[in-house]
Amino acid sequence: MCSTGDYRPFTYRDASGAWSGIDIDMAHDMAAKLGVKATIVPTTWKTLVADFTARCDIAVGGVSITLERARHAFFSTAYVVDGKTPITRCENAARFQTLAQIDQPGVRAIVNPGGTNEQFARQHLTRATIVEHPDNNTIFQEIIDGRADLMMTDAAETRWQAKQHPELCSVHPDQPFTFSEKAYLLPKGDVVFQQWVNQWLNLALHDGTYARIAQPWIG
Repeated sequence: MCSTGDYRPFTYRDASGAWSGIDIDMAHDMAAKLGVKATIVPTTWKTLVADFTARCDIAVGGVSITLERARHAFFSTAYVVDGKTPITRCENAARFQTLAQIDQPGVRAIVNPGGTNEQFARQHLTRATIVEHPDNNTIFQEIIDGRADLMMTDAAETRWQAKQHPELCSVHPDQPFTFSEKAYLLPKGDVVFQQWVNQWLNLALHDGTYARIAQPWIG
């Protein structure tokens, strides 16, 4: 299974190389149900589709459904509804309620390159400064330390990061700027595997498995 390891609460790889996260545990549950061993293949958002196509049976870790990705792979049933929203230092939350407020000269919006966060920022920001930071595990510290003003990412991530860092506030996560869904990336054309994964996921969402795995991360 391919995963980036940099998108909590869904996937995380720490300095020692240990993996954790909602989708990591879900994928291990899926592998157990199949009677196989799960092997994690590290990837990045920029190389996700290429690595998945070449090396993996499934990609997990908060993967957003996009039409571009759907050209190259199947998706499972969606399991999370999400959308892009800002996260910033709490004293600045009132300043960054709208895209018009964010897209102003002097505003520094930080992005992790290669994924939907960068795509969204480059599509909507023409006057603000876009700052690239390659490590999504340390990107929020850049905001805390004042080297960036905000980041626009998925509401689920902003909620989790705000819980970890009292200096940061998630801006209207219940009313994000966009609509998106999270799902698992699956091999294009393998309908049998897609149907099996969808049935496993449907059961996990309704028999308490997903809730049990997600609870330590999101409560």
